[in-house]
Amino acid sequence: MSYQAHETAVIDAGCEIGEGTHIWHFSHIMTGCVIGKACNIGQNVVVSPGVILGNNVKVQNNVSIYTGVICEDDVFLGPSCVFTNVTNPRSAISRKDQYKETVIGKGASVGANATIICGHSIGKYAMIGAGAVVTKDVPAYALVVGNPSRQMGWVSEYGHRLVFDPEGFATCPESGQRYKLEGNTLISIQA
Repeated sequence: MSYQAHETAVIDAGCEIGEGTHIWHFSHIMTGCVIGKACNIGQNVVVSPGVILGNNVKVQNNVSIYTGVICEDDVFLGPSCVFTNVTNPRSAISRKDQYKETVIGKGASVGANATIICGHSIGKYAMIGAGAVVTKDVPAYALVVGNPSRQMGWVSEYGHRLVFDPEGFATCPESGQRYKLEGNTLISIQA
C-alpha cells in the first residue's frame, strides 16, 4: 500500500489513491473516486464517487466532497467547507442524473465553513474567504468573501493580497512575482 490510512478510515474497493497520501480518522473514501499523490485527507472527511482530487490537495477536517467536484493540484479545502451537487434538492425526488460539475483550479484555497454551490468554477490560485457562499464562477487569483460571495481584490500565488500601481502592476511581497491587471483578468508576468 503506497498510502497511509488511519484504522478508523473506511476505504471502499474501487477507488484510486496516490502514493504518499494520508487519510485520517473516521474519513470515508468511496468507490470510484480518484485521489492524487501526496494528498492529506483530514478527520471526518467524505470523498464521494466520481470525485477527482489532484496531487498535493489538502482537505481539512469535516469536509464533504460530493460527486461532481474536481480539485486540480495544490488545492486547499479549509475545515468544514461544503460542496453541493444539485441546485434544487428534494428528499423525495432522485436527481442523481442532474449532478453538476464544480472545478477548483490549481492552487486555489477554500476557507473554513465556505459553501460552494455546484456548477461553478473557481479559478487557479483564487482565495475563497472563510464562511463565503460561492454562487457564481470565481476568476483566477480573485479574492472573494461574504454571502453571497463578492470579489474584494486579487491575490498572488502565495496568497497575499495584491496592491496595484497606477499602471495596473503589482508584486507579491513574499515571492517577488509580478502581476498585471488587464480588465477583469490578472496575468502572472514571467521574469
